[in-house]
Amino acid sequence: MDKGTLYIVATPIGNLDDMSIRAVEVLKEVDIIACEDTRHSGHLFKKYAISGKLTPYHDHNKVQAAPRLVKQLVEGSDIALVTDSGTPGVSDPAYVLVNKAIENGVTVVPIPGACAAIAAISASGMPSDRFSFEGFLPTKDGKRRKRLDEIKEDPRTLIFYESPYRVMKTLRQIHEQLGDRRCAIARELTKIHEEIIRGTLEELIGQLADVKTRGEYVIIVEGLRASD
Repeated sequence: MDKGTLYIVATPIGNLDDMSIRAVEVLKEVDIIACEDTRHSGHLFKKYAISGKLTPYHDHNKVQAAPRLVKQLVEGSDIALVTDSGTPGVSDPAYVLVNKAIENGVTVVPIPGACAAIAAISASGMPSDRFSFEGFLPTKDGKRRKRLDEIKEDPRTLIFYESPYRVMKTLRQIHEQLGDRRCAIARELTKIHEEIIRGTLEELIGQLADVKTRGEYVIIVEGLRASD
């Protein structure tokens, strides 16, 4: 029996019209679709008449779900993995399933598409030839400060994800430990209220102080300059 294929399918980060034709075709053809949140993905699938068998795969069940999905792949099922938005494997547990699939000789095929980090840096005005994706900083204060200390001399552009509840604290800590660097902040990307603001960290902290935060943020920070 031939083994199935694991497809890593990128989905829109906001605007559902950003879905690729290839992604739709793959999702319609596979035997199983593993979703971070089956209810969330259901809205997208309804728009594109995707009616495959859905199963949950997320950070809280990855240890139990990954072996089960790999068993189905080895037995011949084709499976697509999607996250709530963007590209699986970027700040989510896709790598656990991908590694187990590879270990078992399963072919893994990426279906590229939207990614908030790439969308944000492309419009940030910051150098994008070399960058470091840092994702979400640790929630505990000591670990956050340690991480920032580790990257404060990195010359590459730095990309962070942050929730609306911690964005101000994160910006202040970055400013405190890395200095007043150029920065761009993107929120609600591809949605109706999309906004990208640019300036120095100090300027942007001032601008956001009285703003009602919403949605996840992408923070783009200038790397250490040779003159710093």
